[in-house]
Amino acid sequence: MRVTRAKAAQPDTPPRPPRTKPAEVRLEELMAAAEKLFLANGVEATTINAIVEEAQVAKGTFYHYFSAKTDMLAALAQRYTRQYLEALERAVNACEPQDWVGKLRAWVHASVQTYVDTYRTHDIVYTNHHHHDRQNRDKNAVLDQLLGILEGGRAAGAWALPQPRITALLMYSGVHGVTDDAIAAQLTDCSGFARDVADDCLRMLGVGVKPAGPTSR
Repeated sequence: MRVTRAKAAQPDTPPRPPRTKPAEVRLEELMAAAEKLFLANGVEATTINAIVEEAQVAKGTFYHYFSAKTDMLAALAQRYTRQYLEALERAVNACEPQDWVGKLRAWVHASVQTYVDTYRTHDIVYTNHHHHDRQNRDKNAVLDQLLGILEGGRAAGAWALPQPRITALLMYSGVHGVTDDAIAAQLTDCSGFARDVADDCLRMLGVGVKPAGPTSR
């Protein structure tokens, strides 16, 4: 009589990771590595060899996406603006659809907080941008986002606004200007500061706000 031995149970073998990462993952890792090194060492002192070593990719991968560090800086600027816009959009979308005062407050607060958190990257990727660059696509993207809130609030009767674009420009420049001043002053209470800035923006629109105490520094 033939006895058949049962095969020993084989341990589950974990699936092998893919040999190559998706192109968008490789690109993001490469740019994240460059940003880290630029912040730590400066752009001039950071070599392409150092970037690919930090990202753990071949040097050819860098040249697949960029011809030089200047091209990478331009891509980092677009990445910075995209992430900035996404942060503002998340804050605004958390508000009720018709809460236009809340949306403006959220936009101002997120704009201040995100700028404070990322200004060092901002200063690296926008080091060559000047006020005479009047076709600044990145600035216009953020401006259009604010303009949408102002026009939406006007249509809903939240405020009267004869020149929404002029007001958006004043608010955009003002928020960034006062945040630069707060960064220079090493502001400690970003939330209180952002609330005060939002209050002043609302006063520009004729919306009454309760007076708050002085901002902590």
